Amino acid sequence: MIRHTTDNHVSTLTLNRPEALNAITPDQRERLIQLFSEASADPDVRAVVLTGTGRGFCTGADLRGGSSTGERVAGDVARTLRLGAQRLIAAVLDCEKPVIAAVNGTAAGLGAHLALACDLVLAAESARFIEVFVRRGLVPDGGGAYLLPRLIGPQRAKELMFFGDALTAPDAERLGLVNRVVPDADLDKTARDWATRLAAGPTRALALTKQLVNASLDTDRGTAFAAEAAAQEINMTTADAKEGVASFVERRGARFRGR
Repeated sequence: MIRHTTDNHVSTLTLNRPEALNAITPDQRERLIQLFSEASADPDVRAVVLTGTGRGFCTGADLRGGSSTGERVAGDVARTLRLGAQRLIAAVLDCEKPVIAAVNGTAAGLGAHLALACDLVLAAESARFIEVFVRRGLVPDGGGAYLLPRLIGPQRAKELMFFGDALTAPDAERLGLVNRVVPDADLDKTARDWATRLAAGPTRALALTKQLVNASLDTDRGTAFAAEAAAQEINMTTADAKEGVASFVERRGARFRGR
């Protein structure tokens, strides 16, 4: 249900349930979490691409196997959410390698948040983003109320979440949810090109930069400056930082090895 390949230091994760528009089952969710963790720890992986097959990128959690009519025990819902959707989004945010979402089709509910948790978002022209929760009388989950205001501000986030209208890829780009919209036929190539560039970069510097940016909106200036100084201290011990400085002095292109 998830295709996983690694080539030229790029790990590609492809959701592969096109008949269900790539709605995520619990087994898929756990496998994705595992793969993001493995990508962080594997020195041979220097960038990750997340995409889907068919007409859907991901239409959220697959609810067909569950029931909403049975009696619930207090705390069940919060526990399920904490151990499920929130762990998945955290796995993307905390991955130590840059993650590109190549959104090939509809991204709805948790699927939209899965894309928006990625570091860079490419969208096919046919892609759509839908905050579908309000249509079902539900509160957004999977970190949506955390992610969207940080990307587009609280007013725009409320508009999307209150109305649940489908957002086209060009409109998502205009709002700042998407880095770039490309023709459907060019999505895979563009994602590969971006990932290849990232995989050739200073991997540890990118990881530390990702951590700084992700934490920046949750911290005060003093804390952010201290984190920046600590990141610089750590990064200057890497071989890639030494290579970067040497290449500048020697007036040549840098040859980063991800270490």
